Order: sequence, then structure tokens, then C-alpha cells
Amino acid sequence: MQGLKDYLHRQDDIHSVVDGFESGIKEQMIAGLSGASRSLMISLLKESLKRPVLLVTHQLIQAQQLYDDLQELTDADQVHLYPVNELMASEIAIASPELRSQRIESLNQWLNQDSGLLIAPVAALKRVMPPKTYWEHNQLPFRVGEEIDLDGYLNRFIQMGYERTEMVATPGEFSIRGGIMDVYPLTSEFPYRIELFDTEVDSIRTFDSETQRSHQKLDEVTIGPATELLLQAEDFARAEQRLESSLSDSLKKLQKTEAKETLNDVIEHDIDRLKQQDRFEEMYKYIGYFYEQAHSLLDYLPKNGLMVLDEMSRIQETANRLDQEEAEWHESLLEANQTVRDLKLSFDWQDTWAKMDRPRLYMSVFMRHIPNTQPQNIINISSRQMQQFHGQMNLLKNEMDRWNKQDFSVLILAPDNQRAEKIQTVLEDYEMEAVIAKESSVSLPLVKPTIVTGNVSSGFEFPMHQLAVLTENELFKKRKAKPKRKQKMSNAERIKNYQELKVGDYIVHANHGIGKYLGIETLEMNGNHKDFLMVKYSGNDKLYVPIDQIDLIQKYVGSEGKEPKMYKLGGSEWKKVKSRVQSSVEDIADDLIQLYAEREASKGYAFSEDGEMQRDFEAAFPYEETEDQIRCIEEIKEDMERIRPMDRLLCGDVGYGKTEVAIRAAFKAILDGKQVAILVPTTILAQQHYETLQERCQGFGTNIGLMSRFRTKKQQKETTDRLRKGLVDVIVGTHRILSKDIVFKDLGLLIVDEEQRFGVKHKEKIKQLKNNVDVLTLTATPIPRTLHMSMLGVRDLSVIETPPANRFPIQTYVLEYNPIFLREAVEREMARDGQVFFLFNRVENIERMAQEISALVPEARVSFAHGQMNETELENVMFSFLGGESDVLVSTTIIETGVDIPNVNTLIVYDADRMGLSQLYQLRGRVGRSNRVAYAYFTYQKDKVLTEVAEKRLQAIKEFTELGSGFKIAMRDLSIRGAGNLLGSQQHGFIDSVGFDMYSQMLKDAIEAKQQGKEPEAIQPFQPELDVMLDAYIPPDYIKDEKQKIDMYKEFQAIESIEDIHDLRDELMDRFGDYPEEVGHLFTVSSLRIYAKQSRIESITEKKKKIEMVMEKEQSQNLDGAKLFEFANQYGRLIQLSTEDNQLKVTFTWDKKSRLTRYEIVEEFISKLPEMMRETTNA
Repeated sequence: MQGLKDYLHRQDDIHSVVDGFESGIKEQMIAGLSGASRSLMISLLKESLKRPVLLVTHQLIQAQQLYDDLQELTDADQVHLYPVNELMASEIAIASPELRSQRIESLNQWLNQDSGLLIAPVAALKRVMPPKTYWEHNQLPFRVGEEIDLDGYLNRFIQMGYERTEMVATPGEFSIRGGIMDVYPLTSEFPYRIELFDTEVDSIRTFDSETQRSHQKLDEVTIGPATELLLQAEDFARAEQRLESSLSDSLKKLQKTEAKETLNDVIEHDIDRLKQQDRFEEMYKYIGYFYEQAHSLLDYLPKNGLMVLDEMSRIQETANRLDQEEAEWHESLLEANQTVRDLKLSFDWQDTWAKMDRPRLYMSVFMRHIPNTQPQNIINISSRQMQQFHGQMNLLKNEMDRWNKQDFSVLILAPDNQRAEKIQTVLEDYEMEAVIAKESSVSLPLVKPTIVTGNVSSGFEFPMHQLAVLTENELFKKRKAKPKRKQKMSNAERIKNYQELKVGDYIVHANHGIGKYLGIETLEMNGNHKDFLMVKYSGNDKLYVPIDQIDLIQKYVGSEGKEPKMYKLGGSEWKKVKSRVQSSVEDIADDLIQLYAEREASKGYAFSEDGEMQRDFEAAFPYEETEDQIRCIEEIKEDMERIRPMDRLLCGDVGYGKTEVAIRAAFKAILDGKQVAILVPTTILAQQHYETLQERCQGFGTNIGLMSRFRTKKQQKETTDRLRKGLVDVIVGTHRILSKDIVFKDLGLLIVDEEQRFGVKHKEKIKQLKNNVDVLTLTATPIPRTLHMSMLGVRDLSVIETPPANRFPIQTYVLEYNPIFLREAVEREMARDGQVFFLFNRVENIERMAQEISALVPEARVSFAHGQMNETELENVMFSFLGGESDVLVSTTIIETGVDIPNVNTLIVYDADRMGLSQLYQLRGRVGRSNRVAYAYFTYQKDKVLTEVAEKRLQAIKEFTELGSGFKIAMRDLSIRGAGNLLGSQQHGFIDSVGFDMYSQMLKDAIEAKQQGKEPEAIQPFQPELDVMLDAYIPPDYIKDEKQKIDMYKEFQAIESIEDIHDLRDELMDRFGDYPEEVGHLFTVSSLRIYAKQSRIESITEKKKKIEMVMEKEQSQNLDGAKLFEFANQYGRLIQLSTEDNQLKVTFTWDKKSRLTRYEIVEEFISKLPEMMRETTNA
């Protein structure tokens, strides 16, 4: 790519523009460029002028396209996207953090670069922002060796928008523990740990937010803001005063008493919050009142900076429309007496443009006059978008011949070397010569068409410069893989953490059942302190569980909205419940083991290893696979290459790439001459899978058939005949392919999508079809890790937990329903050629709602669907929506699970507060399937008296936008549903009765016991009993946060080796600083337990001035007496040996020795016991 840029740098048109700006020309225009050729020109100007650039587009989608190209064409670290939702109502809604985080990150980085490029839609220029000096003032530098004022910094962090938490896990959080400060800036990939020695910065380290362990040492770091609303105390006072004045003026203009009261209540409530300096979510609507001199994004561009305006006439059109929408939105709030008259959410476009004094470059496809502009230098560059060849190589050959005659330099871009070789081979097959450049940079002009590594969205032609650039998109209709984005908000990590225990949670104790966790309490017993978990049971009974028995307790995880039954301590009911569940899991274990054994014994077909064709097919995938996808593909292929038939479940959320994994398995089967059947629950899914396969297998000579009611009788007959003869490689269909007339010549692989959605009769037929063929079942319901682990060895599971890296997060809003907002949201989606899901869960009024939307947005084509329609009617509506025949689908919650409609990128949920969180989570997964930002709007009715349940649910939805506890509830509920799908729906009740984690543990134990031919109790690991008189606990002044304290106790409990002890010591000192003596005692107890386990010591008990140790009977018999007595003599009278019931008993006494030394003696003695064993000889 660099060679191409060097060549264009030498052309006169570039020089003309650069010289113009260098000589002080304020306005210039370049006409004739579009797509990637325009991005290329911008990158050349940026590199030549070496000054900050603000690139403005009319909409976010254009900004994103330019961003993707410019990331490839110039230094990616210097290109930043500033994404803004153009919807007025969203500015004051409670919003998820994705767009906000990216704006702050982009602005921070851009302001710290001399020649950075910021790309923003025009809506961003209208936003009111803090003065630029605020932004510069809120950059906090930390350097090793410098003194800092910790209290002052604490307040600064809060002012800068950071939230104080006990443990830093996501960007925008900070915590202080003693002399350790953790902070996670939005601009950093990792959080920072700043350790102080008194007031001096002793060290700065990055750390992993999941493990909390430090990585790399740094000398200095600068931390920028975590909010766009940077405010000081005087700003709150100014806003309060201005709002009071506005309220007074607005009240004078109202006639009716009721209207005055309504307005007064609303605004006075907000004034009170401003007095408290409360940073409430909807505060943004008052942004115009806070600052003495507010700025716009234009004020952040330095005087020497360059402004590039992409299609200025469309920018003006959009800006004027935004002004009008804001006026209408404001008017609707005034009519409802919800706001004051002079509220100003954004700058007026005409005023903003009138103040414009930075150098400007207008980019336009056509040469034409643009109102309010006076370019002094206009350059028209003749360029053409590259035509689409889409695999029609004869057309390409004609063009190649033309370019050759006209002495064109032809450059073909390939994403990597492997693709470059593939392109070269294809061209050679059609007698076209092309060379592969040894480096990504080549010198132009070129003698022969040349393939170089590079990636832009589209090709183009510069006739004046005799230059043609082609991409895979034009050659083979392959989409450009997007550049990798840094992912800091990974849902996958959150899924693992829903078991966090907090006060008030229900817990399950293995022996006493379900109770409520009340917290940690430190109790003194026999002069020693210990921590206990306090649990409340029915009838106010309380149980104190010693912290070293923490493994007996698990958080109760049941279905959403169900309160579990609490038990009485000492009652028999819990034992009965547990025994019912035990017999159920044992039945499941029997079934699973029998199935597994039958499968192991049966003979199928062993597919051959991957060949060149398979590798070519996989290389043609236009996206980068996630690590999970790669692992699942490997697991499936390994299974297919074995002689026993595969029976694997592939599990992953909607859009996580299961289909691609399944297609690769199908292609592997086809290459061995086997047929593949893909069975799906609905006609629409069949059609979608069929189309995906057609597209993916293009050019590989694969025959794909479809069986569904959308096929005529004649077509179906033809397909069945060809299937019988082996002329169809893959058949995709609904239960129609289970019919008697469907006969395969040689079926090798069956892929079943969402098996739980088929009826009993169909499931029986599927079972018959499974005989001796490889089976891959797909499901979108998450299968939790605990269940996955408990079934290892009896069920083959492959899990995709991570979303594709380039999938944009779904921007989520919670706001009051308002018809004007609805109209804007629909219009906005239609303006980017997208579609809208409107979720309305009342069948009786759904048609009326569809009519209301039609009246609000007359240009929108609105359809509706609900569960009371018959199957054919429903499928027809969905099918026409899929085909783009309607813009808005008003639907109940039957929005098809698994249906892929990438064009739907706006979801509006009516009365979201009436829905379960897991439902909302799954619905939100219906959007955001393409490479553009998707929006989910959860709306609720304006109602002063929300019920307590609705209030709670709404609060949970608000947290849900932050990937917080709401997200975890949703994941938890879906996990239980997933378990039901996997093990049979009747298990649902059993899971709820003992809690999900205990159920998983019981299943795991039952499977292990059956495999070993033992009772479940017999497989419990050996645990020594330790009762020593030590203050061994974590004092509250060392770790204050109970959650982290429990986590650390669990880590102590999980210690298995001396290496683990060293590791945990390092972790504690890294995260919490030097530990006190009491924590040191926990390590002493841990090392005693390790050595006791190793030598099968049943108990170590301390009484008055002696410690007694008893060894297990069997182990005692294996001791070498002579060696033992010789070793014990080294300690003189401190150690006495005896036997009782054939068990070795060792008594340790001490004389004027410190207490710690006696534990050292015990530890040293038992650590050497393995050396005292008899040597066993093989006879």
C-alpha cells in the first residue's frame, strides 16, 4: 500500500491542495472521489500536512466506513472514531457505556497527538461540551518517586467521572486499599495499580482485571477523564441558579394550576439533585446551564487543524433536520409540562457554522456549488468505482486486457499471503498473469498486474493516473474483514461471575439446605479469633459456618423471579429433597454412561484428515475466527476422524458463529463423498441456512438441496430423486426431511439445529436417523461451564463463549415511551437502509399499534406478527420482512430465535418493565448482527406510581445497560434453561429445589461414582481435620470488602501445593500490600494441611501445651519403624511416638520455645514422613 501512496504523493493534485493550505487558503474542494479512493486521499493529506484533522460525515455509518478504511491506509493509532447517536431522546436516556467510552477514549487520544484524525458525524458538532481547558486540566500524571495527596486525588477521580468500587473490573472504576490505588482509564487496555510508600509513588504496574494480578512495571502514566460531563462545584451552583430562573419564567407563561404544579414538581426535584451535586443519569439535558462558556467539538480542533467535510450538502441537510427534530421534541415535552422553555440541548447548526474559522476541505462526488461555502481552490479528480466481477472471470479478463493496452498499473489487494497465492492461481487458470509482491510496498508504475497485501472496502480506477486498484470484494464478493477492535467490555468474562456472594443472597449448605447469607463475623473461641459465615434459616435459626468449611456452601442459583424455600436447621425435609434429587441425577448418570458406552462400541465412518481443498475452503471465510470457534472446529474434526460415530453438542449465543463451524464440518464430510443432512425447526431457518451454504460453497462444486414448504411438489420430487442417487451433497430442511420418501445414498453427517424445538414424534425419527452417522447438534441457549465440566467424559460439548471480535456492542437505552422518539428512531434506522423490530407483547392491541406507527411514520412499511397466527401466516410475514418488504415488524416475543436478520439494527421494546431480564437479554441479541452500531431502546410508560416490582425490574434493566447484576440474572436464568434443554425439562424443578451449582456438583459426583463403580460418598477426597490454636483469619483492616475476602478464603481453601502457597502470597502482597500476622497464620495452617493430606494424617489437634497428630490406619502400617524412630530422636523429648488401634500417634510438646516454632517443628516432621515409608518391591 505504501508504494501506491508514494506514487500518488508525487501527483500534482495532491500538491495543489497541500500547498493551498500551507499558503493560508481557508476553503478548498476535491470533487470526483468516493469510497476507498476518498479515504486514500484523506490519508495522503493527513500525512503531508502533519496537523490534527477533524473529519465530519453526515451520518455515523459513513463515519464508520471511513474509519475502517483509514485504519488500513494510515497509522491506525492515529485514527479515532467519535460515535454519536443522532437521536435526541437518547441524549438524556440512561445509556449503556459503549458509545460514551469510545467517545472519551477517542477524544483523549486525539488531543494528545500532533496529527491525529478524529472522524465524527455532524451530530457530534452540535453537542454541548465542557470547555477544552477542563479536559486538559483533568489529565492526572503519576510518576514513580513523586509525592501525591491521596485524599485530593480521591476527589479528583470522582470529579473525573470514575466510580469508586471495592475491586476494579471494568473501565471507569477506581479503588483504594490502604496504600494501593487501582484505576481503569477508558483509554487503556489494562487497569493500573499505583502503590504508595506513605505519600510517595513507589511503583506503577498494569494488572489483569480478571485475575487481579500485576503484569508490567511502568515509570509513569497519565489518566484522563471517564465522563463527558466534567463539572466543578461552581458549575453545579451556576446550573441550579439558571434552572431556577428558567422555571420561574416558564411558570409565568402557564395558565392552568395543574400544569404549573406538574412542571414545578419535575423541575424542583432536579434542582434539589443539583444542590446535592448528584450526578444523576438524566442530568445531561441541563448541559447548557453548567458552563460559563460551553464549547463544541469544533473548539477542540486547534487553530492550525484541518476540517474535512464529507459531502457538505448532506451534512447541512442532516444538521438542519436535527435542529428541527430537537425543536419538535422540546415542544412535546413543553406540552406535557415536563421541561422549561429555554432548555438548549445542543448548538444550533447555523450559529455553529457561522463561527467556523478553521481551514476546510470539502469532499464531494460531484462538482457543484454548496450553499454557505466559498472554496478558493477546486480540484476535480477523475475516478471510477471498480465494477463488481463476482467470480465472472471472463469479464475481468476483458478489463485486464483493456488496462494492459492503456498501460495501466493494476494493483490487486489481498488480506494475507495465503489469499494472494489463491488469487494468483485463480487468475492463472483464466490465463491472466499477476505477480505477488515480495513486500507490501511496491514501486509504481507497474509492468505487470501485482498482488500486494492490503485491505480496503472497495476498489477504484484513476484513469488520469493510469491506475486500477482491485479488492477481493470485486473479484469474489468477499467482504473486507474489519480491523480488530480492542474489546474491554467482554460479556464472556461476566458470564463466569454470576456466583458472587453478597449479603442477603440465598445460599445452599450441603448438609443443612437453603438459608440466607448474612455476612462474615469474627468470633473469639478459646482465646483465638476465627472468621465464620453467618447463615439464617427458617424460624430465625442461625448457623455459623467456619471459614475453612466454605466449600460446603454455594450461592443458590434458581430461575429468575422464584424465591427458594428456606429450611429449618436440624429438620429432615432437606434430606428428603436432596435424596429425591440424588436419585434423579443417578438416573441421568446411568443413561448418559450407557449411551456413551453404546456409542464407544458402535462403528461408524472415520473421515480422512484435512486436505488442501478443506484448507482453501476455510481460508475463503471472510472474517477472522474467534479462538473459541477454532477450538470447537478442532474438537469436531477430531471426533469425525475417529471410527466411533460423533455425537457432539455445539453451544453458543446467537451470532457467535456456530453456523460457520457447522459448515466446515459439512464440507469435510462432502470431501469424503458422504452426504450431509441439516435439520432445522422452521422454514425460514431452512431458507437462511440454504442461502448461507450456497454463498459459502460457491466455486467448490457442491450440490445443495432444500426441502421445505416453499418448494413446489415438483422441486421436492426432483430433490428426493437426486438425493437417492447421491447427486445432492447437502440437504437442508425442516422435519420434511424426516419423511419416509427421503432416502440417502450415503449419509455421513447429520446437523440438527435447536433439537429441543422438535416434537416427540420428530425426535424419535431423528434418533433413527442418528444410527451410525456422525451427529452435530447446535443450540443457542448457553450451557454453563459448571454443567459442562460435570459432564466431561459422558457428553461431548463444544462451547463458543466469546462473540466475534468485530461485532459492535449493542448500545442500550432505558427511557420513557414518547411518540416523537419513536418516529425519530424509525426514521433514523430507515435513513441507513435498516429495519426495526418493535416489541409489543399484547396480541389484542397489536394491529392497532402497527396502525399507530404507520400514522407516525407514513413512509414506513409496517407489518405485525404474533403467536396466535397459524404457522403459514406467521412464516409469510417473517419471510417478507426478511426480504426487506417491510421496514418495521411489530411483534410479540415470538421474534424467531436463531433467525438472522442482519439488517435489523434497532430494537424498541414497549413496556420493558413488564418483561423478565432473560427475555430482554435474548431479544437484545436479535439486533447488532452486522458491522454497524445497533440500538436497543427499553421503554416504559410515564407513570408516577410504578409498582414496587416494576420499579425493581426497571432498576435492574438500568443496571443491565452497564453489564451489571441484571446481566448476571439473565445469564443465570438462561443457564438453567440450557440445563433443562440438555438434561430434559423435568430437571427444571430438581435444579430449583437445590440450586444450580449443587445440582451440577451432585451430577458430577454421580457420574464419577458410576464410572468408578462406587457410591457417591466414597469418591469424596481425603480431608484431614485441623484444630490448632492460632489467630488465623483475614482482619477487616487488611481486606474490607466481604466479596473479595470470601474470594481469598476460597483461594486458601483451593491450595493444593507449596507452589500454590507461594503464588497466593505473591497475589495478596500485589493486590493488598504486606499482610498481617493473622494472614501469615492462614498460610501456616495451609501448609500443615498440604503435608497432612500427603501423608494421610487424619487429624492434627492442639490442646493446652501439646499438639497431637494421628495417622490413618492403612498408612500407619506402611511406615518403616527403624527410620521413623531414628528421625524422631533428632527432636529429643519434643516428640513422643505411640500407637493406638494400629494408628500412629505423634505428640509434640515444647519447652520455652515460641509458639510459631512449634508449628515449624510439626510442619518439618510431617513433611519428611513420606521418606519414612517402607520401600515396596515388585515380586
